Amino acid sequence: MADYINIRGQSIEVVASDPANPTLGQIWYNSTSNTLKGGGVTTTSSWATGNNMNTARYALGGAGIQTAALAFGGDAPPPTGATEEYDGNSWTSSNPLNTARFILAGAGTQTAGLAFGGSLPPDTGATEEYNGNSWANSNSLNTARREIAGCGIQTAALAFGGIAGPPVIISSATEEYNGSSWTSSNPLNTARRNLAGCGIQTAGLAFGGSTTSPAGPGITGATEEYDGISWTSNPTGLNTVRRALAGAGTQTAGLAFGGEAPPNTGATEEYDGSTWTTSPVSLNTARQDLGGAGTQTLALAFGGGPSVTAATEEWNGAGSPLTKTVTVS
Repeated sequence: MADYINIRGQSIEVVASDPANPTLGQIWYNSTSNTLKGGGVTTTSSWATGNNMNTARYALGGAGIQTAALAFGGDAPPPTGATEEYDGNSWTSSNPLNTARFILAGAGTQTAGLAFGGSLPPDTGATEEYNGNSWANSNSLNTARREIAGCGIQTAALAFGGIAGPPVIISSATEEYNGSSWTSSNPLNTARRNLAGCGIQTAGLAFGGSTTSPAGPGITGATEEYDGISWTSNPTGLNTVRRALAGAGTQTAGLAFGGEAPPNTGATEEYDGSTWTTSPVSLNTARQDLGGAGTQTLALAFGGGPSVTAATEEWNGAGSPLTKTVTVS
């Protein structure tokens, strides 16, 4: 007689540890915990407190994803080149930047990261590539500046906005990196500093920031999309106008969090390629000048100020992967 499973259905996989990225509906038996488990998705969003960074700092750069993030630079004070890797649980110190600096930008991944711009002081266009162990100097930005934003990958990154001086010049400059050198492109429509960004070189997103120095009344929620050639302004900006915020995700699935309105805020907003929607959940620690990494559903917030912090938080947006244990009553 044929077994029922050979007629209909499939066997359940037996594993010693849960899959890293279970899919919706996936079922397995964990032989270590002797439990039946399945893959689901979250129905609500939340910020969960993670383990602190080893070096508390603000105005730092970030790259990577929630389970493999990279934090570098910042002001401890003084300005530092400290570099740390996050594995989804804790931070491990790595080799520092060659040029210690703060209010810089980053792009890429934990094993192929990029750091550019910032201030020592003075302002710098220094660019460095990270290989998962150490930083190597590359060609500098054409326009040295601080309070800059960036996005993309190590071999195809985008740098935009910022401030240079004295004399103070708030920048709209946009530059593309090809893995070796920077090329100037069409500028932002709204020149600003202390803005945030996410996405890739051919589909970037810029949001928030300040159009004046000092920040004062110039704080903006302006949002612009980059198509690989030029920026297009979206008439619908952030709901919470702010500067010194962080971002994660893509041009059509972006995330904005933290910053200074003023006062400091933990406000979190999601972008769908057209409009921003405010989440009912804010960061547990409201802060400005923080680092960010990840995606719209799985992001990471770390560091910040003005009271220098090492705080780390993990964002699990609605629809992010979830492991559930099957129980019976």
